[in-house]
Amino acid sequence: MKAMVLAAGLGTRLRPLTDDRPKALVEIAGRTMLEITLTRLRGFGVHDVIINVHHFANLVLQYLKANDNFGMRIAVSHEPVLLDTGGGLKKAAYFFLEDSNHFAEPFILHNVDVISTIDLGRMLQFHTENQALATLAVQDRETSRYLLFDQQLQLRGRRSGRDQETEVDRSPPHTQALAFSGIHVISPRLLAMMTEEGVFSIVTSYLGLAARGEKVLAFRADEYYWRDLGKPENVRQAAQDLKERVLVQ
Repeated sequence: MKAMVLAAGLGTRLRPLTDDRPKALVEIAGRTMLEITLTRLRGFGVHDVIINVHHFANLVLQYLKANDNFGMRIAVSHEPVLLDTGGGLKKAAYFFLEDSNHFAEPFILHNVDVISTIDLGRMLQFHTENQALATLAVQDRETSRYLLFDQQLQLRGRRSGRDQETEVDRSPPHTQALAFSGIHVISPRLLAMMTEEGVFSIVTSYLGLAARGEKVLAFRADEYYWRDLGKPENVRQAAQDLKERVLVQ
């Protein structure tokens, strides 16, 4: 099974922790975000990974080499200009199409700056059973940006803040606003369907494709631990959670 780790961001919210390193190499209780992400992926049967890099890219390359790629086959997609989530995946599409044996097999897209206990095996099974184009792990929690899903868990729109303007495609009468976790399971056929070019968010692609009837589904992950690692205080809390075994890695 294959995966992509999104690790190219500047990590500006993490300063001063990212003054001399990329966010992927910021440590939580002695382990880097990148190590934690790769270890979790490997534990769910992922052995082939591509990582996009930009900020302090050479440090990521040196780190991977020093750790023998954590026993995985790892490729690196260097972005001289940041491409956002959709542009980054589109640039790395070759990695998921290089082997015909993997062409029909879903892959995981995972932000490096989130930590969770979400069961990727269950998520993959849900994705496969529903023959989804993409499956997004979501939770019912507070966030500044929401994705909107109908009662069949199909993506219908997005909204910034609970009381702000909503962007909706063919919305049914009832939708639920859920927070996205930064973890996706994706069918490779999505790659040929992304018509956007340059810098763009993958959510833009999802919304357009969902509006055309493609299955972009929510995987409810409310029962699992999840934390965004985008701020120093969140990193400190995650380290405390690890210490107290709230989070088992």
